[in-house]
Amino acid sequence: MAMPSNGALDSTLALFADPYGFIRKRCLRLGSDVFQTRLLMRPTLCMSGAEAAQLFYDAARFQRAGAAPEPLRATLFGKRSVQTLDDAPHWSRKALFMQVLNAERVDALARAVRIEWDRKLASWPADCEMPLYATTQDVLARAVCVWAGVPLAEQEVAERSAWLVALYDDAARGPLAHLHSRRSRTQAEAWLCTELERVRAGVDRHAAGSVLETVALHRDTQGHLLPLRVAAVELLNLLRPTVAVAVFVMFVAHALHFQTGIRAKLLGGDPAYRTRFLNEVRRYYPFFPAVAAKVREDFTWRGLQFRQGRRVLLDLYGTNHDARIWTRPEEFDPDRFLGKTPTPYEFIPQGGASVAAGHRCPGEGVAMAVMDECLDFLLYRAHCGAVPPDPRIDMRRLPALPRAVLTVSARLGTDV
Repeated sequence: MAMPSNGALDSTLALFADPYGFIRKRCLRLGSDVFQTRLLMRPTLCMSGAEAAQLFYDAARFQRAGAAPEPLRATLFGKRSVQTLDDAPHWSRKALFMQVLNAERVDALARAVRIEWDRKLASWPADCEMPLYATTQDVLARAVCVWAGVPLAEQEVAERSAWLVALYDDAARGPLAHLHSRRSRTQAEAWLCTELERVRAGVDRHAAGSVLETVALHRDTQGHLLPLRVAAVELLNLLRPTVAVAVFVMFVAHALHFQTGIRAKLLGGDPAYRTRFLNEVRRYYPFFPAVAAKVREDFTWRGLQFRQGRRVLLDLYGTNHDARIWTRPEEFDPDRFLGKTPTPYEFIPQGGASVAAGHRCPGEGVAMAVMDECLDFLLYRAHCGAVPPDPRIDMRRLPALPRAVLTVSARLGTDV
């Protein structure tokens, strides 16, 4: 059977014009969960849906090495990072993340976020409105550095927080922004190399027991310390995603402001509803559009031939809005999770499969904990506004954000 094709000579511009809808719309048009196209002039397979996700996370058929495009490795992930590894090296490196993201440490990170919001709140003049996105980024950058044991002097906060933000916020937003993201990675890795080297040399004695120390002293499958630059890359893979939760926080605020009745239900105090709300934010709103892998060896699925070495993209956003999985997927409804426990291939806001036995992101617990702390702040200690009161999301931006400028102030109010 011939692989369905979208027929374009190259679809790179079309992908950037509609990053969250590109795969799903073409799958629906072609009546197939997989189709072939060209991206950056390279043959690429695009997949969407739960069954495609289950196939995508079959480690016998797909690998991560060589899958992510170089521009993403040079900005978002970092080179030689855990996202680019397979088999034993992957499990050894992922064990590091599982160790530092255990429940106790995730709770500690949530407490650090709460403390930083309290400090921020105490410093605001009455009725002073601040941009929510930038303010959240600042809070999360401070909190995650404290949590990780990474020294961050007050005079360094603005610059180093900007580096962390640029790694995810500028990586795919045009040529100039991308170059800024590359420069920021170089600067951020150099900064963390210095801190890691101090730990290894025994100079930074305050790092004992910290995440910084754990990363600095982690050993690979051969028993060797990670190369300093690689250790810096993995430390950034703890700092950068935490700051990127600011995107989800924007959508938490958007839902509170624009989704009818949500705030009142959350103020009811039901923790189960609160969890459903946070999961629905992650399902409904756009975050990362797709993830990449590469075919390990030739195989056939549904009569379609997958050729060795072919890059494959799995549609995260489209799968989370697949009408075969979700009833009325374009509606925001936290109660859709009542009585339904989606499989790890149906609900994939941060990747699919299992954390313990696959490539699913080990930071989902961090995202939920940080979102929960920020939700508490927005519900009970702050007031959020929207200028203009425009409910639309800019789906062409990567990452997507509300079109309205969301603001936050220390003024308590009845409307968020």
